[in-house]
Amino acid sequence: MLLIPLNIFMKITVLIADENRLFRELLSSHFSKTEEIEAIAEATDSQEILDLVKRTQPDIILMDNGLPRMKGMETTKILRRDFPDCKVIALTSRAEKIHIKGMLESGACGYYLKDCTFDQLVTAIQQIHSGKKAVSTDVENIIIDDYLGRHQTHATSLTDRENQILNLLAEGKSIKEISENLFISIKTVCTHKQNIFDKMGFENLAQLIKYALNNGIVH
Repeated sequence: MLLIPLNIFMKITVLIADENRLFRELLSSHFSKTEEIEAIAEATDSQEILDLVKRTQPDIILMDNGLPRMKGMETTKILRRDFPDCKVIALTSRAEKIHIKGMLESGACGYYLKDCTFDQLVTAIQQIHSGKKAVSTDVENIIIDDYLGRHQTHATSLTDRENQILNLLAEGKSIKEISENLFISIKTVCTHKQNIFDKMGFENLAQLIKYALNNGIVH
């Protein structure tokens, strides 16, 4: 006899957390027409989220990070700590990088803007439920633009000498070798190196080398 796992037909359960009642109801109605996802609860603020998660144990929380009583980032941190199996997707109109970064660093597994399509949201829920992370294309572009802009700004703030030392470090030269090549003291090289790390946001030499490879400084 062929045994079929019981959970093969189980829907992904979702809690919708948003102040807007109409938005919640419309989204819940859309989910009711799918075979994969079921909206099992709705919340209007952060405290309701925590109470409902404890009672209903949803797989996914769709959360507007502008909910009252507690910021979305704080709520996400609590959920990650107390309910690690429950995954948070920010579903919001806030496209500022500070909100995106804050939610993702707090433990959200996804970030989608409310102008995404329903099919895109369903795909994101399925991906995140399977253990992946996902962000909308708009959010991905914001993250990439921020990263590139940040590093370009930092790079242009380097002095000629710092750029020279960055290149030599990326080529694998030691502090002593750089000192001898440039006819400056080891202490001066170390000072320049620290300035480069501070300006570029590097934490170690591996990050410097990766940046140099990605930007064609070394090949």
